[in-house]
Amino acid sequence: MNILAIETSCDETSIALIEARGDKLPSFVIHANLVSSQIKIHRPFGGVVPNLAKREHIKNLPILLKRLSKRQGQETKTLMKNIDMIAVTVGPGLEPALWTGINFAKELAKEYKKPLLGTNHLEGHLYSFLFGNKKTVSFPAVGLIVSGGHTMLLLMTSLTKWKKIGETRDDAIGEAYDKVARMLELPYPGGPEVERAAKMGNPTSIEFPRPMLDQKNYDFSFSGLKTSVLYYLRDHVSHKKEDVAASFQAAAIETLIGKTMRAVKEYGAKMILIGGGVAANKSLTNALKKACKKEGIAFIPPARNVITDNAAMIGASAYMNTLQKKKRRIVAQSNLNL
Repeated sequence: MNILAIETSCDETSIALIEARGDKLPSFVIHANLVSSQIKIHRPFGGVVPNLAKREHIKNLPILLKRLSKRQGQETKTLMKNIDMIAVTVGPGLEPALWTGINFAKELAKEYKKPLLGTNHLEGHLYSFLFGNKKTVSFPAVGLIVSGGHTMLLLMTSLTKWKKIGETRDDAIGEAYDKVARMLELPYPGGPEVERAAKMGNPTSIEFPRPMLDQKNYDFSFSGLKTSVLYYLRDHVSHKKEDVAASFQAAAIETLIGKTMRAVKEYGAKMILIGGGVAANKSLTNALKKACKKEGIAFIPPARNVITDNAAMIGASAYMNTLQKKKRRIVAQSNLNL
C-alpha cells in the first residue's frame, strides 16, 4: 500500500510517501519524509503561536507536495495515480493547525478520488519504532510516550491492543523542559537546549524532587518539579545554569525510568517501546537502554529520522488503523487521546 501522509498538528509541516507491507509485523519503506520547521518563526515568542503556525502550514503544504513529487521524478498528477490512500492527523494538537492539514487532505482526496483516513498523532509516535526495526518484537510490552503535550505509560498486549496505565496529571515532560528552559533564559525549543546545558553541569549538585516516584500508581506530575526549579532560581541569584539544567534533567529522567521499570516488573513486560519528541533526548534513551539491559529485556527506540513530529509516522498509524478497520471522523480533535 502506497500512502501519502500529512502532519500539521503543531509547528511542523510534513508530507511523506511511504510504502507499507505485512500484517502481523508490518514493515515500512520511506520514499520521502519532508518536514518544514517553524522554529525560527516561533522562537521570538518562546512557544508556538497557533495562528502563525496555521499561516505557515497553509503556505508550506503545496510547496512540500510539489517538492515530494519532484523528488519522485513525477508530476503531482502522476504521483497521485499510484497512491492507495491519503492519511492526515486529526488530533491531538492545535486546532487551527490541524484544520489546515485536514482541509488540504480533503481537497486532494476529492480531486484525485482517493480514500482518506484520519489518524491519531499519538499512535503515530507509538508506531514510529517500526521504521527500520530489526529486533524481535515480543509482548507484553510497556510503551512510554514522552512529548511536549503528553507523558503516558501503556501496557501493550499486541501491536493493536493496549491499555493506558498512567499519564501526567499536569505538565507533560516536554512542556516541563520548555518551561525550565525559559526560566534559564535558554532559547525555544527548550528541550534540546536544556539537554545541551545539562551535559556541562553536575546532576548531583541540586536535590530536586522526584515527583510521585514513591506512589504505587503509574501517573506522573512535573508541575512540582518545575516549581522547585523556579524557587531555587529565586532563592539562589548566583547559580550555575548548567548545574540547574543537569539536576532538573536527572530528576525528570529518574522519575520516568522508575515508573517505567516498575511497570515492566509488575506486568512481566518483555520489551520497552518509546515514542514522542522527548525520545530524542539521549540521556533519557541511554538510561532506558541501561535499565533494560539490567533486566534482560529489549529496548526499541524509534529511528532518529522519525522521532520528532513527521508525516511518515502518520502513514504508519494509518496503515495500522486500516488493518484494524478503525476509522475516525475527519475533523480537528485537539484533545484526542489514546
